[in-house]
Amino acid sequence: MGRTPGLVTVAILNAIREGRAYGADIVQSTGLGGGTIYKTLSRLEKRGWIVGSWEAPEIAEAEKRPRRRFYRLTSDGEAATTEALERARQLTRSTALDAKGRA
Repeated sequence: MGRTPGLVTVAILNAIREGRAYGADIVQSTGLGGGTIYKTLSRLEKRGWIVGSWEAPEIAEAEKRPRRRFYRLTSDGEAATTEALERARQLTRSTALDAKGRA
């Protein structure tokens, strides 16, 4: 898989996995800033972990708002997300066990 993704990347990938499909929705669900989100989305798309597509202009026009770019995980993105979340769970368990041993 290459370099292990950081927390911001994992949060974004997981948000997409959970159904947050466009930038503003990802910003709201993660609490991260738009600049961070959009820069990371671009990087993830170049890496091949997500695919983005623009909604039809008619939909945005009907709702009187800018067009949205929707994202979905690729199979590589799904695998990276699964692996990163499992690593996080292991780290959390390890940290919790270590804290109990010190108490």
